[in-house]
Amino acid sequence: MTRSLNIVFIGLTLSSSWGNGHATTYRSLLRGLHGEGHEVLFLECDVPWYASRRDLAEPDFCTLRFYRDVDELLSTYSGRLRQADAVIVGSYLPDGVEVIDALVDMQLQALCFYDIDTPVTLAGIERGSEDYLAHRQIPRFDVYFSFSGGEVLHRLEGRYGARRAEALYCSADPARYRPGEEAPLWDLGYMGTYSADRQPALEALLLSPARELPQMRFVVAGAQYPDDIDWPANVERIEHLPPADHATFYGRQRFTLNLTRADMVALGWSPSVRLFEAGACATPVISDRWQGIEELFPDGEAILLAQSGRDVVCFLSETGEAARRAIGARAHDIVLRDHSAAARARQFTGVLRSLECNNRRQRAALSATAGTTPTEGMRCDV
Repeated sequence: MTRSLNIVFIGLTLSSSWGNGHATTYRSLLRGLHGEGHEVLFLECDVPWYASRRDLAEPDFCTLRFYRDVDELLSTYSGRLRQADAVIVGSYLPDGVEVIDALVDMQLQALCFYDIDTPVTLAGIERGSEDYLAHRQIPRFDVYFSFSGGEVLHRLEGRYGARRAEALYCSADPARYRPGEEAPLWDLGYMGTYSADRQPALEALLLSPARELPQMRFVVAGAQYPDDIDWPANVERIEHLPPADHATFYGRQRFTLNLTRADMVALGWSPSVRLFEAGACATPVISDRWQGIEELFPDGEAILLAQSGRDVVCFLSETGEAARRAIGARAHDIVLRDHSAAARARQFTGVLRSLECNNRRQRAALSATAGTTPTEGMRCDV
C-alpha cells in the first residue's frame, strides 16, 4: 500500500480569494491531496489585506495556520518543516527570498517551488526584480513546479539552472464546479482582477462587442478596476465574486471570456484557472490566442479562439445552441479527464514520489561506495 505524504505549503494565501488567483488554485490542489489521503499544512503570512477579506478561514481539507513574520514562521514551525516529506514555497510569498534562504539552510527532505506566476516571475528576474524569488535560488529547489508548461520548462532548466522543472497547471474541483440548470442571464462574461496589461484585451474582446451588440447582456466580475473605465450600459459590474458563487456565475453565461496577461501570452502554455473552472461547468469559453492553448483545448471543438472583437461578435451572433453546448461538453470532458483536482494531485504526488525514490537510490549508492548498509529500504512507491 502506498503511504500517504506529509506536505507543507508556504504560500501567498489560502484563506482569501480577494484579488488573486492563488487561493482557488491552492484550494483545488489541496482538496485533491486530501482526497488521496495526504496530510497537508498550509502556512500563510497574516497580512491585513487578506485578513480582512477571508472567505475560508478554517478549511476542512488541510490544516491552515498563520504567521506574522519570518522569525515566527521559523521558530514556530521548524519542527513540522523538517518532518515533512516535502516543503513547497509558492510565488508572491511575502519576504519570499528570506524565507527560501532559511529553508535551504535547514536541509529539508525536499524543497520545491510552486510558481503560479511563472511568466511574471521570469520577466521580473530579467528586469532585475527579485521580490519573492532570487535568480540564485532557482537551482536550490529539488523541483520547480511551474504554472506554465511547454518550452518554459526547458528554459527554466537550461537558462535558469532549475534541477528539475515540471508543469503543474491549475485545476478545478468537479464537486464544486459542475454544470448547472440555470438559464443564461448574460451572453458573455469575464471574471478577473484588473490588470493594466490585460485591460486592452478586455476592451477589444468584451467592451467593444458590448457596444456593437446593445441587445445582448455582458458582465465583468473582479476587483480593483479604475473608476475612469467607460463601461457600456449593457455591461454589469460585480466587484467581487467569492468561490462559492463561481459555478453559478459560469452557469448563467452563454459564453465566458478568458484573457491572459502579456507576459503569459509571450511565453505561452499558461492556462488560467478560469479555463478549467469554466470547462468543469461546461460553459463554452472564448479566449485570446497563445501558444499551447490548442494543445489543451482544441479550437472550434472545446474552445473558441478570438483574434479581435469582430471574432467575438461573430461567435455570439452566429453560434447555434447545439454547437455552443457541444463546445462546452467537450471542454467538460477534457477537464474531468486531465485537469480535475484529483488528477492534478496525483500528478503532483507522482513527482514527489519519484524524487523520494531517486534520493533513496542516491543514498544507497553512497552507502555501497562507503561499504555500509543503507538504513532505508529500496522499495519506491512511484
